[in-house]
Amino acid sequence: MSKGKTAAQVAHASLSAAEKSSWKKTWLSQGQKKSVLGCKNMDELRVIYQQAREANLSTALITDQGRTEVDEGTTTCLGIGPAPGRDIDKITGKLKLL
Repeated sequence: MSKGKTAAQVAHASLSAAEKSSWKKTWLSQGQKKSVLGCKNMDELRVIYQQAREANLSTALITDQGRTEVDEGTTTCLGIGPAPGRDIDKITGKLKLL
């Protein structure tokens, strides 16, 4: 994906996950921290998604509608949180910044 498409998908994931989180008000009042990380492939993304769900973290798995750069139904991004950083880091702490 292009940088712009990636940015849009990350925004979708961030907002979608935040809307579901019980930590939303705290997150909004504390600067709305976000980290954008990369993973190796879809298999790794699915494992991270499952781990986040099992940890009862808010998640948003973004599937594109196929109007621009990728085919309809393509999973493009995963949002996790907001939640305490230590809880998210248990799952994503080994990933590198994008």
